[in-house]
Amino acid sequence: MFRILLVDDEIETLNDRSKIIKEMGYECMIASNGEQAIQLVRTTSPDVVLTDLKMPGKDGFNVLKTVREIDPSIPVVIFTGFGTVESAVKAMKMGAYDFIQKPFSPDMMELVLKKAVEYGRLKKENVLLKSQIQERFQLDNILGKSKAISNVIKRILKVAKTDSTVLIYGESGTGKELVARSIHAQSSRNDFPFIPLDCGALPSTLLESEIFGYEQGAFTGATKSKPGMFELADGGTLFLDEITELDINLQSKLLRVLQERQFRRVGGMKLIDVDVRIISATNLNPMEAVIHQKLRQDLYYRLNVVPIFLQPLKKRKEDIPVLVNHFIKKYSSNCEIEVRGITKEALNYLINYDWPGNVRELENVIEQAISLTEHEILDVDDLTETVINKTKYYPDQTAFDTMDFKQARNKFLNEFSKHYIESLMKKYQGNISEVARNANVSRRTIYRILQK
Repeated sequence: MFRILLVDDEIETLNDRSKIIKEMGYECMIASNGEQAIQLVRTTSPDVVLTDLKMPGKDGFNVLKTVREIDPSIPVVIFTGFGTVESAVKAMKMGAYDFIQKPFSPDMMELVLKKAVEYGRLKKENVLLKSQIQERFQLDNILGKSKAISNVIKRILKVAKTDSTVLIYGESGTGKELVARSIHAQSSRNDFPFIPLDCGALPSTLLESEIFGYEQGAFTGATKSKPGMFELADGGTLFLDEITELDINLQSKLLRVLQERQFRRVGGMKLIDVDVRIISATNLNPMEAVIHQKLRQDLYYRLNVVPIFLQPLKKRKEDIPVLVNHFIKKYSSNCEIEVRGITKEALNYLINYDWPGNVRELENVIEQAISLTEHEILDVDDLTETVINKTKYYPDQTAFDTMDFKQARNKFLNEFSKHYIESLMKKYQGNISEVARNANVSRRTIYRILQK
C-alpha cells in the first residue's frame, strides 16, 4: 500500500482530507506543521508528500527543499489558495511535482495523487536500475591480476574522462561490451543512454534504418516515423559491436555523422543534430580488416582514436583463478547447494585449457558445473568433457621448488599415472582387461596402480 504524507496547519481540514485519502486506498500519515512533516519524511520515507504552501514556521517551501535533499525520488505536491499561484509556480521550479489550487474536489486530488504515486514508483525503479547498472559495470567487474588487465583498467579510467572515440578489439568472448559499458558508466555521460547495436546481427537493408531511423512512408511498411540508434543514444554512448560487419556504404555515412555530428533519417530531408560518443568493437585485427577492405581506412582512423586490445584468456592464465572464484560466488547463491570453492586438480584443468571461447566460455563452464554438482567443492568430475578431454594435463607444480629432483620426479610420475589410469577406467567403464590391453601393460600393473 502506498503511503501519503499530508501536511496542513488547519487541523479540521487535515482530518477531513486524511479520511478521503484513506478511502482512496492509500495509507495516510498526517503532520500539522513543517517540522513534524520533515521528521516523518526522515523516518518513514512516504511515497508522496502533499503539503500546504502557507504554514507558520517551516512552510511548504522548506518542506519541499528538505524532501528534495533527503530523497529526490519522493514527489511533492503543493496545494495553494487563489492569489498564491505565483508561489506555486516558484515551488514547481524548485522541484515540486505538481500543485493543486484550493478549493479542490476529491476527484481532482485522487487524479493528482494517482499520477504522483506512479511517477514516484518509476523514479525509484530508475534510481535502483541505475545503481545496479553502475554496480554491474564498475571496474571491479573487470577481473584479473595480469598486467594486460591492469593496463586495460588504466586505459578505461583515462579515456572515460574524455569524449574520444574508442575502438576495442580482441577475440569473441573476451569482454568487449563489458569494457564499453564500463567506459560509459565511468564517464560524465552515465546519466544518458548506453545503446548497443550488433552490426552483424541484421542485414544492411535494415541496419541503415536501425542506425539512422526513418520517416513515415520512407519504404513499404513504414507507417509511422521511428527514431534510430543515434537519436536514442543522444547525450550518451552508441556501442557498435562487430563494426567490420557494417556495409561499406553505411561506413561512409557513419563517417559523415562522426565528422558533422548531423544526420538524416531514411526518407527524411531534415538534418538532425546529435551529441553521441561512439565506442566500436571488432573481433578482427583492425589493420588487417582495413587491408581486406572490411573497414574503411578513413573510418578506421576516426574510430581508432583510443584503441583497447583485450588479450585472449589463454594468454593471461593468471586471471583464471580470479575469474573462477568470481563466477562461483555469482552462480552458487542461486543453487540449492552453495558451492564454496574448487579443488586444485580441477583448477589445474581450467588453467591448462586453451579457452577458445575466452571468458564467456569459462563462465558457462562454471555455471554448468554449479548447476549440476552435488558437492560444496567443485572437482574434476564437475567439469565439461570438452575441458577434460582437450586439456594438456600438468600436475600441481606449486610445491616442486621445495623438493629434490628424485622427489619431484616421483610426484610427477605418480600424478601422471593417476590421471592416465583414471582416464582409461572412465573410457572403458572400469573394464580392467580393456584398460590393461590399451595401456599395453599387465592386469597386475593396473591393479597395483589402482591400489596405490
